[in-house]
Amino acid sequence: MIKRTIEVSGPEASLSLRDGQIIVKRGDEQVGTFSAEDVGMLIVDTPTARYTHGTLIELLEHGAVVVLCGSDHLPTAFVASCTGNTLQTERLAAQLGATRPLKKRLWRQVVQQKVRNQAANLPEGSEERGDLLDLVKRVRSGDPDNVEAQAARLYWRRWLPTEGFRRGEQSEAPNNFLNYGYAVLRAAVARAISGAGLHPSVGIHHHNRYDAFCLADDLVEPLRPLVDRAARDIFLEGHEEINKETKTRLLALLLEPVLLAGAQGPLFVHLERMLASLVRCYAGETAKLDIPSLA
Repeated sequence: MIKRTIEVSGPEASLSLRDGQIIVKRGDEQVGTFSAEDVGMLIVDTPTARYTHGTLIELLEHGAVVVLCGSDHLPTAFVASCTGNTLQTERLAAQLGATRPLKKRLWRQVVQQKVRNQAANLPEGSEERGDLLDLVKRVRSGDPDNVEAQAARLYWRRWLPTEGFRRGEQSEAPNNFLNYGYAVLRAAVARAISGAGLHPSVGIHHHNRYDAFCLADDLVEPLRPLVDRAARDIFLEGHEEINKETKTRLLALLLEPVLLAGAQGPLFVHLERMLASLVRCYAGETAKLDIPSLA
């Protein structure tokens, strides 16, 4: 079953638990209800939201991730279960025991797929698309030549058909769409990591001591082009603001069909399969990390 993504916004929203169901109220009026077991991600985008402890625990025990948005409507934090898999101890030991050469080989595959997905976002037959596909062949174990950065310079130069775009943390469009989409995607990857019994802070490449989600930051890299494609479409249609319509479009990415190991399916499902593949890599059962590609 494909899990649902639910967003709660607007004033005076509250969430509580009754008979296994999450009750959403606005003031004293009940405006919605849903089962925690159906939820993959709950996004709360209202600074005055109130929820009971039992509501959050019910969601986390059913494998959901709770994303909290700030006053700028961008995700600023997320809460995920730390006991999401019965084999967690075994898998965590394998993750912590991963050798440096193994991590470098995994990172090579991550970078290669990221650049392939970036190339798929550029016009077919364009010089930059061909250059990106050539760069894929030059990625070595651990990417010591930083091909990822070389590809990024080529990619962003051609990503928009208009001049003047600079990728950054700015709040104006289309950066606001990119930032929102990346944050939601990062939370979805963190949920899949937790569900696989791995620890999100132990990355294969990222290793910032202040980053509790290094592995999520690793694995979200090849998926960013999905957000890029949707954000560009939204921007070129004339949208400027993060609002209900544009958020709905970006959240729909989690149901976007992608390819993984030759099979097409929703991204939300294939995230779990990507993590299952990583578990097999850590266990020494395979050398190939299955990563979604743009369908």
